[in-house]
Amino acid sequence: MGMLDGLLSQVTGNVDVDTLAAKVGLTPDQVEQAMTALGQAHGQPGDTVATAADNTGIEPNKLQDIVSHIGGEGALGQFAGLLEGQEGGIGGMLGGLKSKLFG
Repeated sequence: MGMLDGLLSQVTGNVDVDTLAAKVGLTPDQVEQAMTALGQAHGQPGDTVATAADNTGIEPNKLQDIVSHIGGEGALGQFAGLLEGQEGGIGGMLGGLKSKLFG
C-alpha cells in the first residue's frame, strides 16, 4: 500500500489507505481497488463513480465517500493523472497493481 499512500499524499494531505478505509468502512485492499478504479474511470466517458462501481462491485455511495475524503473531483483528477504517468514512471510502476486488481 505504500505506493498508493505516496500517490495519495501528493493529492491530499494526511490521508493514507488505512485511514481512508476506516473512514469509509472498507478494507484497505478495497480502498486500493476503489482508488485505482476511480482513477481509471475519471478519464472515461460517463459517470466516474458509476463506472468504478461497475468495475469493482463496491457500492457507489462508498466510492463517493472516498472521492469526498480525498478532496473531491479536482483531487481525483490529480490522482488520475498520477496513475497515468509516463511509461516507466508512476504509471509503469502501477501497471502491476492494476493487473492484480483487474486481472
